[in-house]
Amino acid sequence: MGSGRTGAYVSVILAMMFWGVTFVLYKYANESFRPTSIIFLRLFISIFFLFGFALLFNRLKKIRKEHLKWLLLLSLFEPFLYFLGEVNGMTRVTPTVGAVIISTIPLIVPFAAWFFFRERLTILNQIGLAVSFAGVLMVVLTRSEGFSADPAGILLMFLAVAAAVGYTLVVKKLIDHYNPITITAYQSLCGLLMFLPLFLLFELPHLREGSISTASLLSMLYLGVMGSGICFILFTVAIRELGAARANIFANLVPVVAAIVSFLLLKEPMPLLKVLGILVVIAGLFMTQIGEIRLRKAAAKDAFRHPPYA
Repeated sequence: MGSGRTGAYVSVILAMMFWGVTFVLYKYANESFRPTSIIFLRLFISIFFLFGFALLFNRLKKIRKEHLKWLLLLSLFEPFLYFLGEVNGMTRVTPTVGAVIISTIPLIVPFAAWFFFRERLTILNQIGLAVSFAGVLMVVLTRSEGFSADPAGILLMFLAVAAAVGYTLVVKKLIDHYNPITITAYQSLCGLLMFLPLFLLFELPHLREGSISTASLLSMLYLGVMGSGICFILFTVAIRELGAARANIFANLVPVVAAIVSFLLLKEPMPLLKVLGILVVIAGLFMTQIGEIRLRKAAAKDAFRHPPYA
Protein backbone atom coordinates (compact mmCIF):
# COMPACT_ATOMS: atom_id res chain seq x y z
CA MET A 1 0.00 0.00 0.00
CA GLY A 2 1.51 3.35 -1.03
CA SER A 3 2.06 6.23 1.37
CA GLY A 4 -0.73 8.19 -0.35
CA ARG A 5 -3.30 5.47 0.25
CA THR A 6 -2.04 4.91 3.80
CA GLY A 7 -2.51 8.62 4.50
CA ALA A 8 -5.98 8.47 2.96
CA TYR A 9 -7.02 5.58 5.21
CA VAL A 10 -5.67 7.41 8.27
CA SER A 11 -7.54 10.57 7.19
CA VAL A 12 -10.91 8.88 6.71
CA ILE A 13 -10.65 6.92 9.98
CA LEU A 14 -9.82 10.11 11.90
CA ALA A 15 -12.67 11.97 10.20
CA MET A 16 -15.22 9.32 11.17
CA MET A 17 -13.92 9.12 14.74
CA PHE A 18 -14.13 12.90 15.11
CA TRP A 19 -17.64 12.92 13.60
CA GLY A 20 -18.70 10.21 16.04
CA VAL A 21 -17.71 12.44 18.94
CA THR A 22 -19.93 15.29 17.67
CA PHE A 23 -23.09 13.38 18.63
CA VAL A 24 -21.95 13.34 22.25
CA LEU A 25 -20.82 16.97 22.26
CA TYR A 26 -24.28 18.14 21.20
CA LYS A 27 -25.34 17.21 24.75
CA TYR A 28 -22.66 19.44 26.29
CA ALA A 29 -23.35 22.31 23.88
CA ASN A 30 -27.06 22.12 24.74
CA GLU A 31 -26.28 22.89 28.39
CA SER A 32 -25.66 26.56 27.49
CA PHE A 33 -27.02 26.96 23.95
CA ARG A 34 -30.46 26.38 22.47
CA PRO A 35 -30.64 24.28 19.27
CA THR A 36 -30.83 27.16 16.77
CA SER A 37 -27.91 28.90 18.48
CA ILE A 38 -25.88 25.70 18.20
CA ILE A 39 -26.60 25.50 14.48
CA PHE A 40 -25.90 29.18 13.79
CA LEU A 41 -22.66 29.30 15.77
CA ARG A 42 -21.45 26.01 14.29
CA LEU A 43 -21.97 27.34 10.76
CA PHE A 44 -20.44 30.71 11.68
CA ILE A 45 -17.28 29.03 12.95
CA SER A 46 -17.06 26.53 10.10
CA ILE A 47 -17.27 29.00 7.21
CA PHE A 48 -14.02 30.65 8.30
CA PHE A 49 -12.23 27.31 8.00
CA LEU A 50 -13.94 26.27 4.78
CA PHE A 51 -13.39 29.55 2.96
CA GLY A 52 -9.90 29.90 4.43
CA PHE A 53 -8.94 26.43 3.24
CA ALA A 54 -10.48 27.01 -0.20
CA LEU A 55 -8.73 30.35 -0.68
CA LEU A 56 -5.40 29.09 0.67
CA PHE A 57 -5.29 26.25 -1.85
CA ASN A 58 -6.99 28.21 -4.63
CA ARG A 59 -9.98 25.85 -4.70
CA LEU A 60 -12.82 28.40 -4.45
CA LYS A 61 -14.77 28.88 -7.67
CA LYS A 62 -17.37 31.54 -8.39
CA ILE A 63 -20.95 30.24 -8.57
CA ARG A 64 -22.51 30.95 -11.96
CA LYS A 65 -25.86 32.76 -12.06
CA GLU A 66 -27.71 29.82 -13.62
CA HIS A 67 -26.66 27.60 -10.70
CA LEU A 68 -27.80 29.90 -7.88
CA LYS A 69 -31.27 28.33 -7.70
CA TRP A 70 -29.74 24.89 -7.22
CA LEU A 71 -27.34 26.22 -4.58
CA LEU A 72 -30.25 27.76 -2.65
CA LEU A 73 -32.29 24.55 -2.86
CA LEU A 74 -29.21 22.59 -1.81
CA SER A 75 -28.72 24.88 1.20
CA LEU A 76 -32.39 24.54 2.14
CA PHE A 77 -31.94 20.78 2.39
CA GLU A 78 -28.54 21.00 4.02
CA PRO A 79 -27.59 22.67 6.28
CA PHE A 80 -31.01 24.28 7.00
CA LEU A 81 -33.44 21.34 7.24
CA TYR A 82 -30.71 18.83 8.06
CA PHE A 83 -29.48 20.72 11.11
CA LEU A 84 -33.01 21.66 12.20
CA GLY A 85 -33.76 17.95 12.38
CA GLU A 86 -30.45 16.74 13.75
CA VAL A 87 -29.74 19.34 16.42
CA ASN A 88 -33.31 19.47 17.73
CA GLY A 89 -33.51 15.69 17.56
CA MET A 90 -30.31 15.32 19.55
CA THR A 91 -31.93 17.15 22.47
CA ARG A 92 -34.45 14.28 22.70
CA VAL A 93 -32.46 11.12 21.92
CA THR A 94 -29.17 9.67 23.10
CA PRO A 95 -26.00 10.12 21.01
CA THR A 96 -26.05 6.44 20.05
CA VAL A 97 -29.64 6.54 18.78
CA GLY A 98 -28.94 9.75 16.85
CA ALA A 99 -25.78 8.40 15.23
CA VAL A 100 -27.44 5.11 14.27
CA ILE A 101 -30.38 6.88 12.59
CA ILE A 102 -28.13 9.31 10.69
CA SER A 103 -25.97 6.38 9.55
CA THR A 104 -28.91 5.11 7.46
CA ILE A 105 -28.48 7.96 4.94
CA PRO A 106 -26.29 5.87 2.57
CA LEU A 107 -28.97 3.15 2.66
CA ILE A 108 -31.83 5.39 1.56
CA VAL A 109 -29.99 7.41 -1.10
CA PRO A 110 -29.88 4.55 -3.69
CA PHE A 111 -33.66 4.10 -3.39
CA ALA A 112 -34.26 7.83 -3.86
CA ALA A 113 -31.90 7.85 -6.85
CA TRP A 114 -33.78 4.88 -8.33
CA PHE A 115 -37.16 6.58 -7.78
CA PHE A 116 -36.21 9.98 -9.24
CA PHE A 117 -33.46 9.13 -11.74
CA ARG A 118 -34.03 5.41 -12.38
CA GLU A 119 -30.48 4.64 -11.28
CA ARG A 120 -29.73 0.96 -10.94
CA LEU A 121 -30.70 -0.67 -7.63
CA THR A 122 -28.94 -3.87 -6.57
CA ILE A 123 -30.32 -6.73 -4.51
CA LEU A 124 -27.68 -5.87 -1.89
CA ASN A 125 -29.20 -2.38 -1.61
CA GLN A 126 -32.58 -3.89 -0.85
CA ILE A 127 -31.31 -6.49 1.62
CA GLY A 128 -29.04 -3.93 3.30
CA LEU A 129 -31.92 -1.50 3.82
CA ALA A 130 -34.12 -4.16 5.40
CA VAL A 131 -31.33 -5.44 7.66
CA SER A 132 -30.28 -1.97 8.82
CA PHE A 133 -33.80 -0.81 9.61
CA ALA A 134 -34.23 -3.94 11.70
CA GLY A 135 -31.10 -2.86 13.56
CA VAL A 136 -32.44 0.68 14.00
CA LEU A 137 -35.61 -0.73 15.55
CA MET A 138 -33.52 -2.82 17.94
CA VAL A 139 -31.65 0.32 19.06
CA VAL A 140 -34.56 2.76 19.40
CA LEU A 141 -36.94 0.29 21.04
CA THR A 142 -34.42 -0.76 23.68
CA ARG A 143 -35.54 0.20 27.16
CA SER A 144 -33.06 0.30 29.99
CA GLU A 145 -32.63 2.21 33.21
CA GLY A 146 -33.29 5.89 32.53
CA PHE A 147 -33.68 5.50 28.79
CA SER A 148 -36.56 5.41 26.40
CA ALA A 149 -36.31 6.67 22.83
CA ASP A 150 -38.44 9.80 22.33
CA PRO A 151 -40.75 9.44 19.27
CA ALA A 152 -40.49 13.17 18.48
CA GLY A 153 -36.71 12.96 18.65
CA ILE A 154 -36.68 9.96 16.31
CA LEU A 155 -38.92 11.80 13.82
CA LEU A 156 -36.63 14.85 13.94
CA MET A 157 -33.60 12.66 13.26
CA PHE A 158 -35.38 11.14 10.27
CA LEU A 159 -36.15 14.69 9.06
CA ALA A 160 -32.37 15.14 8.97
CA VAL A 161 -32.04 11.87 7.03
CA ALA A 162 -34.69 12.99 4.51
CA ALA A 163 -32.94 16.36 4.11
CA ALA A 164 -29.61 14.63 3.46
CA VAL A 165 -31.24 12.43 0.83
CA GLY A 166 -32.72 15.53 -0.82
CA TYR A 167 -29.28 17.12 -0.74
CA THR A 168 -27.72 14.14 -2.47
CA LEU A 169 -30.27 14.33 -5.29
CA VAL A 170 -29.90 18.10 -5.82
CA VAL A 171 -26.10 18.14 -5.61
CA LYS A 172 -26.02 16.19 -8.89
CA LYS A 173 -26.86 19.50 -10.58
CA LEU A 174 -23.61 21.04 -9.32
CA ILE A 175 -20.96 18.33 -8.95
CA ASP A 176 -19.91 18.47 -12.60
CA HIS A 177 -19.24 22.22 -12.36
CA TYR A 178 -17.66 22.78 -8.92
CA ASN A 179 -15.29 21.01 -6.55
CA PRO A 180 -16.57 19.72 -3.18
CA ILE A 181 -14.97 22.47 -1.07
CA THR A 182 -16.63 25.19 -3.17
CA ILE A 183 -20.06 23.59 -2.85
CA THR A 184 -19.75 23.03 0.89
CA ALA A 185 -18.36 26.50 1.64
CA TYR A 186 -21.12 28.31 -0.24
CA GLN A 187 -23.92 26.10 1.07
CA SER A 188 -22.68 26.73 4.62
CA LEU A 189 -22.75 30.47 3.96
CA CYS A 190 -26.28 30.28 2.53
CA GLY A 191 -27.36 28.15 5.48
CA LEU A 192 -25.94 30.71 7.90
CA LEU A 193 -27.99 33.45 6.21
CA MET A 194 -31.13 31.28 6.38
CA PHE A 195 -30.66 30.81 10.11
CA LEU A 196 -29.76 34.46 10.77
CA PRO A 197 -33.37 35.77 11.16
CA LEU A 198 -34.25 32.89 13.52
CA PHE A 199 -31.10 33.50 15.54
CA LEU A 200 -31.65 37.26 15.85
CA LEU A 201 -35.37 37.02 16.67
CA PHE A 202 -35.52 34.02 18.98
CA GLU A 203 -32.04 33.05 20.15
CA LEU A 204 -29.95 36.18 20.75
CA PRO A 205 -31.95 37.35 23.82
CA HIS A 206 -31.49 33.94 25.47
CA LEU A 207 -27.81 33.90 24.56
CA ARG A 208 -27.31 37.21 26.35
CA GLU A 209 -29.22 36.11 29.46
CA GLY A 210 -27.49 32.88 30.38
CA SER A 211 -23.94 32.02 31.36
CA ILE A 212 -21.87 29.82 29.07
CA SER A 213 -20.06 26.87 30.59
CA THR A 214 -16.55 25.93 29.53
CA ALA A 215 -17.77 22.50 28.38
CA SER A 216 -20.43 24.09 26.15
CA LEU A 217 -17.97 26.58 24.66
CA LEU A 218 -15.36 23.93 23.90
CA SER A 219 -18.06 21.70 22.41
CA MET A 220 -19.19 24.51 20.10
CA LEU A 221 -15.62 25.12 18.96
CA TYR A 222 -15.20 21.41 18.28
CA LEU A 223 -18.46 21.22 16.30
CA GLY A 224 -17.46 24.17 14.12
CA VAL A 225 -13.73 23.57 13.73
CA MET A 226 -13.57 19.78 13.70
CA GLY A 227 -17.10 18.66 12.80
CA SER A 228 -17.65 21.02 9.87
CA GLY A 229 -14.09 22.10 9.08
CA ILE A 230 -11.15 19.76 9.58
CA CYS A 231 -13.22 16.59 9.23
CA PHE A 232 -14.40 17.76 5.82
CA ILE A 233 -10.80 18.33 4.71
CA LEU A 234 -9.75 14.88 5.95
CA PHE A 235 -12.71 13.30 4.18
CA THR A 236 -11.91 15.14 0.95
CA VAL A 237 -8.34 13.80 1.08
CA ALA A 238 -9.73 10.27 1.46
CA ILE A 239 -12.20 10.65 -1.43
CA ARG A 240 -9.45 11.86 -3.75
CA GLU A 241 -7.31 8.78 -3.05
CA LEU A 242 -9.87 6.04 -2.31
CA GLY A 243 -12.97 7.15 -4.20
CA ALA A 244 -16.32 8.16 -2.72
CA ALA A 245 -17.89 4.70 -2.41
CA ARG A 246 -14.92 3.14 -0.61
CA ALA A 247 -14.41 6.18 1.64
CA ASN A 248 -18.08 6.14 2.67
CA ILE A 249 -17.76 2.57 3.99
CA PHE A 250 -15.85 4.05 6.92
CA ALA A 251 -19.00 5.98 7.92
CA ASN A 252 -19.94 2.71 9.62
CA LEU A 253 -17.47 3.66 12.35
CA VAL A 254 -19.49 6.72 13.40
CA PRO A 255 -22.27 5.04 15.42
CA VAL A 256 -19.69 2.76 17.05
CA VAL A 257 -17.57 5.73 18.15
CA ALA A 258 -20.67 7.63 19.30
CA ALA A 259 -21.79 4.65 21.39
CA ILE A 260 -18.37 4.17 23.01
CA VAL A 261 -17.86 7.87 23.81
CA SER A 262 -21.44 8.22 25.06
CA PHE A 263 -20.94 5.22 27.33
CA LEU A 264 -17.67 6.63 28.71
CA LEU A 265 -18.67 10.30 29.11
CA LEU A 266 -22.44 10.28 29.55
CA LYS A 267 -22.79 6.82 31.12
CA GLU A 268 -25.38 5.91 28.47
CA PRO A 269 -26.69 2.38 29.18
CA MET A 270 -25.50 -0.22 26.68
CA PRO A 271 -27.71 -3.31 27.05
CA LEU A 272 -27.02 -6.28 24.81
CA LEU A 273 -29.98 -5.58 22.49
CA LYS A 274 -28.68 -2.08 21.71
CA VAL A 275 -25.17 -3.38 20.98
CA LEU A 276 -26.60 -6.07 18.70
CA GLY A 277 -28.76 -3.44 16.97
CA ILE A 278 -25.70 -1.29 16.20
CA LEU A 279 -23.91 -4.32 14.74
CA VAL A 280 -26.96 -5.20 12.61
CA VAL A 281 -27.12 -1.63 11.24
CA ILE A 282 -23.43 -1.77 10.33
CA ALA A 283 -23.90 -5.15 8.62
CA GLY A 284 -26.68 -3.67 6.49
CA LEU A 285 -24.54 -0.67 5.62
CA PHE A 286 -21.72 -2.93 4.47
CA MET A 287 -24.12 -4.85 2.22
CA THR A 288 -25.33 -1.65 0.60
CA GLN A 289 -21.88 -0.17 0.13
CA ILE A 290 -20.40 -3.35 -1.33
CA GLY A 291 -23.12 -3.12 -3.96
CA GLU A 292 -22.28 0.56 -4.45
CA ILE A 293 -18.61 -0.22 -5.09
CA ARG A 294 -19.50 -2.91 -7.62
CA LEU A 295 -21.73 -0.47 -9.51
CA ARG A 296 -19.07 2.23 -9.51
CA LYS A 297 -16.39 -0.12 -10.77
CA ALA A 298 -18.53 -0.48 -13.86
CA ALA A 299 -19.02 3.29 -14.16
CA ALA A 300 -16.70 5.76 -15.84
CA LYS A 301 -16.16 7.91 -12.74
CA ASP A 302 -16.71 7.96 -9.00
CA ALA A 303 -19.09 10.81 -8.17
CA PHE A 304 -18.66 13.10 -5.19
CA ARG A 305 -20.78 12.30 -2.18
CA HIS A 306 -21.27 14.76 0.62
CA PRO A 307 -19.56 13.95 3.93
CA PRO A 308 -22.19 12.24 6.06
CA TYR A 309 -21.83 14.41 9.14
CA ALA A 310 -20.34 17.72 7.98
